[in-house]
Amino acid sequence: MTTEEKRRAEMQTVKKMLEIYCRAHHGKHLELCEDCETLLRYARARVERCPHMEEKTFCSACPTHCYAPAMREKIREAMRYSGPRMMLHAPVMALRHMFIEWREKRR
Repeated sequence: MTTEEKRRAEMQTVKKMLEIYCRAHHGKHLELCEDCETLLRYARARVERCPHMEEKTFCSACPTHCYAPAMREKIREAMRYSGPRMMLHAPVMALRHMFIEWREKRR
C-alpha cells in the first residue's frame, strides 16, 4: 500500500467514524455538525502532514500522537463510540481496516 493510499484510507475511516458519531450525538444525518466538521478538518491536516505514514498503519497505532490534547480527546471519544458500530454501518471498510492493521503487525 502506498503512502498516499494509506492517507486516503485513514481519512475515509475517520470520516465514516465521525459521521456515525455525529449522527448519534448531534442528530445530523446528511452532513457533519460544525464541531465534527472542525474535527474532521483537523484530522485531515494531521494525516496530510504525517511524517510517519510510511511506517505505520493508522494514526491510532502511531507512537507520536501529534494531535493537541483537547483534539485527541475529542477524536478518541468519537472513535470509541464509532469503532464497534463500524461493522453495522460500513462492514467492508471495517474489515479492510482490521485486515490492514493485522497485516502490518505481522511484519
